[in-house]
Parts: sequence; structure tokens; C-alpha cells
Amino acid sequence: MAEKVHPDFETVIILGAGALGSYYGSLLSRVIDVLLIGRAPHIEAINEHGLVVSGEIKATHKVQASTKLTSIPEKALLMVTTKAYDLEAAVRSVRHLLRSDTTVLVLQNGLGIEAIARSMVTQGEVVRGLASTGVELPAPGRIEVKLVRKTVFPATPTGKRLWRLFGACGLEVHLAEDMEAEVWRKLVMNCVINPLSALFRVPNNAIATDHLRAVREGVVEECLNVAEAEGVVLDPSIADEITKAAASYSNVSSMCQDILKGRRTEIDFLNGRVVELGRRHGIATPVNDTLAHLVRFMEGRKWT
Repeated sequence: MAEKVHPDFETVIILGAGALGSYYGSLLSRVIDVLLIGRAPHIEAINEHGLVVSGEIKATHKVQASTKLTSIPEKALLMVTTKAYDLEAAVRSVRHLLRSDTTVLVLQNGLGIEAIARSMVTQGEVVRGLASTGVELPAPGRIEVKLVRKTVFPATPTGKRLWRLFGACGLEVHLAEDMEAEVWRKLVMNCVINPLSALFRVPNNAIATDHLRAVREGVVEECLNVAEAEGVVLDPSIADEITKAAASYSNVSSMCQDILKGRRTEIDFLNGRVVELGRRHGIATPVNDTLAHLVRFMEGRKWT
């Protein structure tokens, strides 16, 4: 991988290249060498036909892809785009390959993501990013971009290096002065939209109905109380912002996709994490607790 060299990184490796990872890989491959690491059916299709992108973005990309990572070159960006519950195992599987100049970027939903990665990484730097783009994987080798939104990095020297790289390929990137607050803002939105869309098995915009207003507001209020106990103060108007945002999102949330496919969800890192922190601080979180239990009930079953 020597054709494209970026001033800040020499290559990008995407570990756990499903829908979201393939989306970033396809765009980043415009400006830098990219290696996708994923499951065999997806990887085999990419190697045979290229990565086919449809929806809001249409293109076919010839991207290097493999089912296994055997080495990490110097000045590499390792993007881990697995589900949150697979993060620890994914990083553990490659940590013996990490170098002192490796940057590990984690993009999972939920709280505690950085701590998990940092507990596994003995060499290199761990950076938290936030992704809001909606992407689906309808078939191996194909992704459909349903919703394009900004990617957020911390306003640190490494965050600025990521900002330059991602911006160079046309992605909308934002640098956050208070990354912890941004993580909580994203968490609150996910705690509202993801479980409700999953429980009712509907696109995100369907949960913006007035019939669910009290539920949405209950989730937000509990999240804000827990966030404040954790030292993060968010504007209560975020409840209205989430409703407006949800109304504009016609995509299906990742949690809804997981439920429909009979897969495990990230509920323990979202509403479940809020409940856990609430108990630690003596704050009642009955709405988040109920949603978490309902989603756990639905996990692992086939729903139509």
C-alpha cells in the first residue's frame, strides 16, 4: 500500500468493516490507502466486484480487503468500527501488532468506549470519534448510505490530524472543544431514537409522533439528571432537538436493524449504561430501565 500517502497518516486500516466501516473506507480510499478487515462473505464480494455504494452516495471502489490483519505499518490509523460489545475482543486480537506511532480511532455508540480501548492498548494513542451517518449493508460487498451527517473529533492535535484526513476526502467533520459533552449529546439522542425505533420496528422518523412525546421526554430527563451527576450539563432543549432530528431521519436505526436480524444490540452501552450510572448516583431511571429490558427481551429473536 504505497500509492497514496497522506501527510498525517500513511495508511488506514478499518477493523470490523461492516456497513459503517465500509462507508468510511470507501471515502477515505479517495485520498489514502485503505485496508478493510471484515467477515468473509463481505470481503470476498469486495475483492471480486469492488465495494458498491448506493443511496446518498453512488460509487464503486476498489479497496483492499482481508478477513485477517497480520501487520500494521508505520504511521497507520486503525479505525475500529465493530459493535460496542465486540470492541474489547477486536482490539485484543490485534494489540500485539500495534506500534508506538499507531493511532486507534474508536467510533462505537455509548459510554465507556474509550476506557475499554485504552485498557487494551499498550502502544499507540486511542482517540474517540462520533459518527452519525446512517448506513445499511443489504448484501455482501454492498452498502447503502441512507443519511449523511458529520463526524466529530476532539479539538486536540490528533483530532486535528483526523480532521485534515477526513476533510480531504469530502466528509463533513467537526472539532469539539468539549468532547465529553458531545459524547453525552449523542448518547441521549441514541437512547431515545434507537430503542423506540427497534421496539416498534419502524424508521427513525416514525418515533417523532406526539403519542411518544412523554416517553421521549422521560428518557431525556433521566439522561440529563445522570449526565449532571457525572459533571456534564446539557441544555434541556435537547429534547425538542431530538424530536426534530428524528422527524428528518427516514433511515432505520442500527438497533432496529439488529433486532430485525435477530442480533444482539448495543442497549447495554446506551440506556443500560444510563441506568447503571443512575444507580451509582442514586438517581431513578425507570423509563430508560424499561426500554432496556424490553430491547433485551427482543434480542436474538426473528422479527418481521
